[in-house]
Amino acid sequence: MAKVAVIEDDHPTSNQLRAWIESSRPGIVVDQWFSRDDAEAAIARERYDLVVLDIELGRERHAGVAIINAINKRHATPVLVVSAMPATIYRSIMKALDAWDYLQKATFEEADFVETFLEILRAVPAQAAPAASAAELSMDPLRQRTPMWRGHRINLPLTAQRILAALFARRGQVVSYDELFEVVKSGRNRDNIRKHVSTIRDAFREIDPAFACIENVPMRGFRWTDAE
Repeated sequence: MAKVAVIEDDHPTSNQLRAWIESSRPGIVVDQWFSRDDAEAAIARERYDLVVLDIELGRERHAGVAIINAINKRHATPVLVVSAMPATIYRSIMKALDAWDYLQKATFEEADFVETFLEILRAVPAQAAPAASAAELSMDPLRQRTPMWRGHRINLPLTAQRILAALFARRGQVVSYDELFEVVKSGRNRDNIRKHVSTIRDAFREIDPAFACIENVPMRGFRWTDAE
């Protein structure tokens, strides 16, 4: 049974998020917290599967930042930020703090929230991809922005991380376009998959200019081959 915390100082908004969460999957337990102090106390004593939080709580404009830091010090629980702060500014800030995703209030519908929420929740029990023999790539599905290549973080969007995980989990085998369509939320076409793979390659090459572990298999898909 999943346990979720909603940290939001506006009671109607908190109740709406709770209703959406409870309707998304039977049996989810939702705790609601309305202040930074109460939220941090709950995080210290509870183990949540996912936290949904606002950045601004009461008069504290960046209370959510402090809460995320408190979460990361304990359990690395996935965090979905739902805030009125401009996404163009705050999405990158939240990503740097290892938040999984950022939704700007008044710009999304219930279906968008539920899809994002369930996508994160599904990743929670996932097993980490097995490490390469040389321990060159390691991945932790419970935290965003944490693929590590030769000891360095790889900065990737969540969709690109899912594609990377799919390729690495079946390294040495061809992963078809149809199989990769299953791990993306939208843009289920070959051009979009190729763009995501290009993003992955570029991110690796920022650290390792000689990176060449992802092979294009014409007309079929892509394959991860371990570095020699």
